[in-house]
Amino acid sequence: MPTQAFRLTLVLLAAAGLAACQSKAVAPPVAAVAPAAAFAAPVALPQGGGCGPAIARTQAVVSADVASGDLAKAVGERFGADLDRAAAACAAGRSGEGLSLLAAAKSRYGYP
Repeated sequence: MPTQAFRLTLVLLAAAGLAACQSKAVAPPVAAVAPAAAFAAPVALPQGGGCGPAIARTQAVVSADVASGDLAKAVGERFGADLDRAAAACAAGRSGEGLSLLAAAKSRYGYP
């Protein structure tokens, strides 16, 4: 019988030890949800192929990002200046250069 009491004591001690390790789950804080009216309307992106519409689409996205606060105004202005150089090359008939400048600007500012 002493062996059985000893085993029961060990089992109870092990159970108590495991119970002490268990933490109570705490509900995560509820995040505030912005009302639907706070979101900007989708931006209508220019359609078409070639360097002009591609640059215009990127400029529209950058402008929307600045307006929403996702991109700092100063960064948006620098990005816009880079896009203006790309647009000037495109307008001058140098579409390859315009697309290259567009790709470089998008890469520099982390846009796909």
